[in-house]
Amino acid sequence: MSLSGKVAVVTGGASGIGRAISLQLARDGAAISVWDLDSDGANATVAMITQLGGHAIACISDAAAASEIASSAIRTRKELGPITILVNNAGITGFCRFEEITEEMMDRMMQINIKGPFLCTQAIIPDMVAAKWGRIVNISSSSAQTGAPMMAHYATSKGGIIAFTKTLAREYADKGITVNNIPPGFVDTPMLRASPVNIEEQTASSPMKRAGKPEDIAAACSYLVSEAAGYVTGHTLGVNGGRVMP
Repeated sequence: MSLSGKVAVVTGGASGIGRAISLQLARDGAAISVWDLDSDGANATVAMITQLGGHAIACISDAAAASEIASSAIRTRKELGPITILVNNAGITGFCRFEEITEEMMDRMMQINIKGPFLCTQAIIPDMVAAKWGRIVNISSSSAQTGAPMMAHYATSKGGIIAFTKTLAREYADKGITVNNIPPGFVDTPMLRASPVNIEEQTASSPMKRAGKPEDIAAACSYLVSEAAGYVTGHTLGVNGGRVMP
């Protein structure tokens, strides 16, 4: 699925799912702007893309800070061109009993997982409107579909992303812009390995008896940003190995 001539921004592209998406879209032919606070990881992703023969830059920025988002968007347009693909992947997770979730914890979760995609989308979508073509993919979570004990703040934020997706899809459907979301299930990433999740136990209980790979999410994203998905918008494309069947 060729994305030749397209420019894609992938937030949180320094590792895990974001890195896999960046590499896949580069293979598909897009120029990639990797946005992340982790400079070493972002630059490593760019180096991997360069080794593939692709074109990429790293923008070291906070994907929830308006001024840094604006600077990254300006640099991306200057060095790569107008942005017509956005993958809102950057986010944080958290595990805490509901009664122990503080106001500060909730505010931080919402700032990064909700406000971040809002700000990034608002900064970039004018390019898509001007081009009369655009693709937005938001990375949500299966936790928002099922609920998740010890994750009230996280699941709530990701539920907001699903609603955000559907709303933008309706608002921009007649402008050549599609907006979809992918709620990953149990995916083996550095973030998962740093969490208290028992990976072996979760793997044993999953229908496919394996954890997902970042590349599984990247493949779904590749489809959603392609011409082949031009009539798909407002959709929640679950990539979870059968763990969630709405």
